[in-house]
This record gives sequence, structure tokens and C-alpha cells, in this order.
Amino acid sequence: MIQRKQSIYLFIAALLNAGVFYFSLYTYHIFTSAATTTGTTNTDTFFEVKVNDHYPLLLIAVVMTILPLITIFMFRNRKRQTRLSFVCILAIASFISMALNRVAHLSTLNPPPTHGSYWIGSILPAISFVFIILAILGISRDEKLVKSVDRLR
Repeated sequence: MIQRKQSIYLFIAALLNAGVFYFSLYTYHIFTSAATTTGTTNTDTFFEVKVNDHYPLLLIAVVMTILPLITIFMFRNRKRQTRLSFVCILAIASFISMALNRVAHLSTLNPPPTHGSYWIGSILPAISFVFIILAILGISRDEKLVKSVDRLR
């Protein structure tokens, strides 16, 4: 049900994960200098690392966006809801590690980037990770509540 706290947490996590498609993960500059007959030509080019540029990263981003939405509607089976939440945590962790690996391999470009910075898209999965953990805690509280009510019967 949508009115439970963990459903709200899962919905917020899905929204944060969907934000990865709109914001870039990393931005960097490449400064090149070329000698010509009239002098030196300097160019400063701006690039972005986006989810859409790398197919495996895109697939993991789709999975980590859809899983919390599916998990919301598993409210009758709390054990399955917990397992799907852990799978979502695994997807987020693999997304973060693959994105960091992609950024680390930028230094192999010719010429290498001169300056780069992480952008909003790289922070959103980490915040989503926290909301998934809060949802798991809420699911376990519901499970304890149902068990205590069953004992009273």
C-alpha cells in the first residue's frame, strides 16, 4: 500500500534513480594545444559522462529504477519485498562501482582530461541507497508487528 512509510521510501528511491537519466555523472575538460604556421591554437573542450553513453550502465540504471517500483506492490509478501529491496541495493552498488570504473578509465584518453568533477547524477544513487535501507527497516518493523499480533490471537 502506498500509505506505508517504506512505500514512500521506495518511491523516493525510484525517483532518485530515475534522475540518473537526466543528469550527467561526471563532467571533464580536455585542453589541447596545437602548433600551426600562424602560431599556437588552444582549445578547451567540455565533455560529460552520461548513463546513455554506456550500454551496461544503462541496463543497470533501468533495473535499479524499476525494482523499487515493483517492490512497492509486493506489500502482501514482506519477505519477497525485503529480498527485492536487497537486489535493488545490489543493483545500486554495481551501478556506483561501474560508474566509478568508467570515470577512472578517462585518464587513458589521449589527451587526458585536465579537469573533471562529479555531477548530480553520481550522488543520486548514494542517496537512493539510504532510502532503500530505510525501506528495509520499515518492512522489518511491519513483519515484527504482524508476528506480535499473531501471538496475541
